[in-house]
Amino acid sequence: MNVYSVLIADDSYFMRTVISGMISEDPRFRVAGTAKNGKEAVEKARQLKPDVITLDIEMPEMNGIAALEAIMKEQPVPILILSSFAREGSQIALQALEAGAFDIVPKPAGPHSIDLTTVKKDLMEKLLLAVESGIGKKYVTANLQKTVSEKDPVKGNLKPPPIRSSTPKPRSDQPVDQIVAIGTSTGGPRALQKVLVPLPASFPAPLLIVQHMPAHFTRSLAERLDSMCEIRVVEGEDGMKVERGTAYIAPGGYHMVLFQSKGSYYISLNQDEPCSGHRPSVDKLFQSLTAFPELKRHAVLMTGMGSDGAKGMRELSESGAVVTIAESEETCIVYGMPRAAVGMNAVTHLLPLYDISSKLIDLVVKG
Repeated sequence: MNVYSVLIADDSYFMRTVISGMISEDPRFRVAGTAKNGKEAVEKARQLKPDVITLDIEMPEMNGIAALEAIMKEQPVPILILSSFAREGSQIALQALEAGAFDIVPKPAGPHSIDLTTVKKDLMEKLLLAVESGIGKKYVTANLQKTVSEKDPVKGNLKPPPIRSSTPKPRSDQPVDQIVAIGTSTGGPRALQKVLVPLPASFPAPLLIVQHMPAHFTRSLAERLDSMCEIRVVEGEDGMKVERGTAYIAPGGYHMVLFQSKGSYYISLNQDEPCSGHRPSVDKLFQSLTAFPELKRHAVLMTGMGSDGAKGMRELSESGAVVTIAESEETCIVYGMPRAAVGMNAVTHLLPLYDISSKLIDLVVKG
C-alpha cells in the first residue's frame, strides 16, 4: 500500500495539531512536516518533497497565495486550501483555485465551530483524490499559463480580474425559448471562467450552473465571474426569473431547479436531502429540465469527481431535443462526472474545455 506524505502549513498551532491528528489516523498518509507561515511552507516543500500539501491562506511573512505560486513554480504538487467560511476571505480562496490550488476544504475556526468528523471525511477524500488522480502537473501547468499571462510586468504579482464595465449590464425581457445547464465540481471555478468569459452580452439564453462549493463561496464566485464576463453572473435566489444573457449559480447548500409560471421561467431553491451526495446537485438541476420539452435545452458536464449529473444528463437525453456536452479527459482536472455520463451513453459532444464556449455559441447564438 502506498503511503503518501503530507505537509501541513497553518499559522494556528491548534489547526496544525487537529489536521496532523486527522491525517495520522489514516494509514494511507503520514505527516512529513508542518509549517507556521508561507515562507516556511515553501522551504519545507523544497526540502521534504511531499506528495500533497494543505495550505492556509492568511499566514504571516508570506501569505498562502504567494506560497502557492512559489511552490507550484518550483515543483508541481497538489495543494488543498483549508479556508474558513469567513465571507471576506472567500474571494481570496477563489483566487487560490484560479492560481492552481486543487480544491478547498472548509476549515473549522475552533473545536466547536464545525463538525470535525465532517471536516475529516472531506479532507481525507480530497487528499486521496489529489495524490491518486495523477493530475497535479496538468492542473498546475494549465494554471501557470494563465498566471503568467495575468502577471503585472513590473511588480510580478497577480493583477485583479478585469472589470468589463462599471455600468449595469443590459437585461433582456425577450421570452426564453432555450436554456443552458452546466454542472461541475473540482476544478470548476477555472473551467467556468474559460466557458463563460467568451460568451457575448447578447447570449440568447439563460445559464443555470451548479458548482459544488460550500455556502458563501458561491456568491463570491458569482461576483468574481460577473466582473470578468460580458454576460451577467449572479447567485441564484428563490423565485428569481431567469433571463437571456444571465448565468445563475446555485447557492451552496441549496438545490436549484427550474419551474414555469404564467409563461415565464423561474428558479426554485430547496434544501431537500443531498442527491448523488451533493446539495446543490447537478442531477437535480438536469432532471428539472426534463419537464420543459418546449425549450431547446443544452446540458454541459465538466471537471469533477464522482458521478453527479450523469444520471440527470441521461434523463435529459432520453427526453428528446437535447444537446449534451461533456468535457473530455485531456482538459479535465478530474475526469469523474464527465466519464460517468459518457459511460451512460448520455453525451452527444465530447469536447476539450477550450472548445465548449464556441460550441455553445454555435448552438445557442447561431442556431
